[in-house]
Amino acid sequence: MSLNSVNTNRQAVFALQSLNQTNSDLGVVQKRVSTGFRVADARDDGGAFAVAQAVRSDIAGVTAVNEQLGGVKGVLQTTFAALTVVSDTMKQARATLTRLGDGAIDATQRAQYETQYNQLRTQISQFISDANYNGRTLLSNGISVATVGTGTAATVTTTTAAGAGDIIGIRNEAGGTFTIAAEDGALLQLSTATPTDAAAAVAYLNGGFITVEAAISTALNRFGASMQYVENQISYNTKKNDALSDGLGALVDADLAKESSNLQALQTRQQLGVQTLSLANQGPQILLSLFR
Repeated sequence: MSLNSVNTNRQAVFALQSLNQTNSDLGVVQKRVSTGFRVADARDDGGAFAVAQAVRSDIAGVTAVNEQLGGVKGVLQTTFAALTVVSDTMKQARATLTRLGDGAIDATQRAQYETQYNQLRTQISQFISDANYNGRTLLSNGISVATVGTGTAATVTTTTAAGAGDIIGIRNEAGGTFTIAAEDGALLQLSTATPTDAAAAVAYLNGGFITVEAAISTALNRFGASMQYVENQISYNTKKNDALSDGLGALVDADLAKESSNLQALQTRQQLGVQTLSLANQGPQILLSLFR
């Protein structure tokens, strides 16, 4: 093929090919700089993008789980606070009940102590019934049993009140669950029957009162452990999300320092390519001098 042709300009073709490649590379670098991603979509790297989407899905799942665990933590904190106040009130009730067990007090003093005891008992009941968070409570199993009819025709109906009962929470993005069993609030309250004499007070103090006191302590211990578990799970999920984000960044994030250097180099190449193409396009003009 003749090198002196006005129909085919090999230098211009080579220059144009080089410039097109430079423009293509420059577009890739500009996309990385503008998005901050080395892999912004499946066109950049289909395999890496598919993995990245799966990791992003896991991160979204773990984030949602921690949001839900925050609600469970709120229920537990409310329950723990209520039981702590109930436990403190039980100390006052014990002191009052002990005074009622003293046979030496007169009727007026006994009436005053009975009033005080009844007030404390009512407060304990109210603290337990008020231990609600966003419509949920762990101090009521919510179970109500009703019997209709008699004999062989009798039927037993069991219902569960809304917001009461066990909590089955989600702990991870794969749908793993845990259960926090509710307490029967009736077992955490003092008897509604006020001791009428010293003997009755002593008997209840050494019987039913101790049973309720032990139940409250057991509930405090169990809910305290549950709250620690939920806090640990939230902490673990947060660290897991950080690790997933780090791995995702290593997979798809662009090295902006490197891309900045590439951008400047490609911009320089682009300018040189345009100049080279301009010179190559002027080549055929030289042939005109042969005809002068």
